[in-house]
Amino acid sequence: MRIFLQITSWVALIATILPAVLFLANVLDLNQTKWIMLAGTLAWFAATPWWMGRKNQPAGE
Repeated sequence: MRIFLQITSWVALIATILPAVLFLANVLDLNQTKWIMLAGTLAWFAATPWWMGRKNQPAGE
């Protein structure tokens, strides 16, 4: 479960940063950029607190 949350966090972080770069390169328009960044931000805040700052625990504990 921890790996899934970490991957989700990384994808959400990329979805927060990449649209700004694509907007500057005139690939996305402003409305698309805003929506993708909003979705990435919400996903990041939903996934990250569940794994960040916690120690890896064995499956039985």
